[in-house]
Amino acid sequence: MMEKSLGAVKISHEVIKRFVKEGDICIDATAGRGNDTAFLCSLVKETGKVLAFDIQKEAVKSTKERLENEGYSQIGEVFCESHENMDKYAGENTVSCITFNLGWLPGGDHSICTRAESTISAIEKGLKLLKSGGIISICIYYGKDNGFSEKDAVIGYLKTIDFRQYSVFLGDFINRPNNPPIVAFVVKNM
Repeated sequence: MMEKSLGAVKISHEVIKRFVKEGDICIDATAGRGNDTAFLCSLVKETGKVLAFDIQKEAVKSTKERLENEGYSQIGEVFCESHENMDKYAGENTVSCITFNLGWLPGGDHSICTRAESTISAIEKGLKLLKSGGIISICIYYGKDNGFSEKDAVIGYLKTIDFRQYSVFLGDFINRPNNPPIVAFVVKNM
């Protein structure tokens, strides 16, 4: 049955399912409450690995608790670290999927949010970590504090990615009010 409303994360997950298989390595660059982390763990199963990053201790704790409650604590590892350091934890050409949910921690302090500089740095590093046919999913939530500048900077950066090596897709909800999220995908060409 069709859901009444299609959201950015739902779209992201539907696309990701086509790229990730059991045994893969994945990264949740913005762990938040662990939604993407748990989802990726469900796809890679016991033979895979999911690395999750967040700079907020509350997010790390929340994500670890979720993984424990859902039986994924042996699959997912959560680090209290910036996503721009993900390359210290995974090798080049080894990762099937990297997810980003830009903005702030759901239910958290809106003054603590992702920033364009570290996000673009993380995307650049993520491009090198992706294996052939791998995907980066970016849900851009904006509208508060620096959200507009981060959105513009990230989209501007995505436009510069070499089309010979990567395919970039950008989609938004053009009929929704109040700065609806934008979804972007970057696929490393085969």
